[in-house]
Amino acid sequence: MGLFSFFSKDKKEELNKVLEKSKENFFQKLARTVVGRSKVDDELLDDLEEVLIASDVGVETTLKIIERIEGRVQKDKYLGANQLNKILKEEIVALLLDNKQEELEDFQLPESDMPYVMMVVGVNGVGKTTTIGKLAKKFKDKGYSVMLGAADTFRAAAVDQLEIWAERAGVPIITQKMGSDPGSVAYDTVASAIAKKADVVIIDTAGRLHNKAPLMKELSKIKNVVGKLIPDAPHEILLVLDGSTGQNAIEQCRQFMAATDVTALAITKLDGTAKGGVVIGISDQFQVPVKYIGVGEKIDQIQVFNRYEFIDSLFPEDW
Repeated sequence: MGLFSFFSKDKKEELNKVLEKSKENFFQKLARTVVGRSKVDDELLDDLEEVLIASDVGVETTLKIIERIEGRVQKDKYLGANQLNKILKEEIVALLLDNKQEELEDFQLPESDMPYVMMVVGVNGVGKTTTIGKLAKKFKDKGYSVMLGAADTFRAAAVDQLEIWAERAGVPIITQKMGSDPGSVAYDTVASAIAKKADVVIIDTAGRLHNKAPLMKELSKIKNVVGKLIPDAPHEILLVLDGSTGQNAIEQCRQFMAATDVTALAITKLDGTAKGGVVIGISDQFQVPVKYIGVGEKIDQIQVFNRYEFIDSLFPEDW
């Protein structure tokens, strides 16, 4: 039985399958590190450090984990290498719990008389449009009325793709012609949502490279325009990151957080990649909650992220 056994069976099985390559990649390396060793010494910890970094956990987070394990070894001089797996799992969980992130139980929104406005950001190709479509479907299935805004007016393909996802999710979408002012699209979307008493608005934004200053100015403009209609909106700025890119995802997160007020993260494309360890690094390094994870290409393959469940699925059940 896993360390945290109170999650739905279907969700746990789906996550176990998604993390299969990451688990295999990490624990094959770990097994080679531990084999033939009788104690946790400096040499073993150095090798473990290399394994964690190679598994895309990230340098900063890896050093924190190693420091925690060193503390355990100092307290108990008789810890054997065969106990390293259990210690490692416990210390990763403890590290992530230091981030005072509230665990979401489901796709739920706060009660309000006004629409809950989500602004979705991220570079092209990370799965931003797909994530918007999946969220729209999940919120609709929960009984919320949803409206999408196609504010990425720089690429015709972006609007076309979002229209396809809106149709799949069965929700309305506000669009304007190619090259229109993104702020105008955002304004019209929120105004329409207010008039129709929609529960949630999800606004797509341009996905040009994160180091382009004009893009960041556009994001600020959209944020300000939306705030004129609903003073505390957008209520959420969701940054979408591609988990299969490993450390590049961490760098994108760092760049976007420096340029705009990111309040939550969605990590996509964890299925089929061996770089799932990057979620540990992202969750640890940034004081922004990982809120959603993409676990497949289908419209229903998105989950609310839970640290307990994620770590439990990343480790073999008998560890």
